[in-house]
Amino acid sequence: MTSRFIPVTPGEIATVVTHLEMRARPRPRPLKPSPLRLKRWSAPGIDKYRLLYRRVGEPWLWFSRLVMADDALAAILTDDAVEIFAVLDPQGIEVGLLELDFRAPGQCEIAFFGLIPQLTGQGLGGWLMGQALGLAWRGGVQRVWVHTCTLDDPRALGFYIAQGFTPTGREIELLPDPRLTGVIPRDCAPHVPLIG
Repeated sequence: MTSRFIPVTPGEIATVVTHLEMRARPRPRPLKPSPLRLKRWSAPGIDKYRLLYRRVGEPWLWFSRLVMADDALAAILTDDAVEIFAVLDPQGIEVGLLELDFRAPGQCEIAFFGLIPQLTGQGLGGWLMGQALGLAWRGGVQRVWVHTCTLDDPRALGFYIAQGFTPTGREIELLPDPRLTGVIPRDCAPHVPLIG
């Protein structure tokens, strides 16, 4: 067996994307108490949404919603089949994002799931996933799915598997580096080399 190297053009980043799914509702399990709570955002404003999206995802180079046209993003945020939640700390400060997409019949995509970096590694992700799965598995849903990539927190893939998701596919994605296009500050995501 020979390996293949795929060159990545300077100015681009490459990531391995893993798709995962659940085909059955998991058994209920006790969740650790959490100081956090979810607040449903019905049709949040674009600027407010992007601010939280940036706070949660910028360290991992999340940028798809930052470069999306305003009207395209507004169409998602106001779609009745998309549910967006802010994770609030005890002071009511937004510290996480959960977005559930029910637009495909019989499915729920966990489109965005995350906490600000200061809260990762404290067991709060398990609480948030418990909330996500409780909201996702509703009448008519036969599949809940999510994807992660190698730009994400290195613990993300193992976390999803531990939560009961099964990997179903993998692909390589090449993207313009958002730090070089000015979408995200150049000093973000130091774990991903900046090659311009």
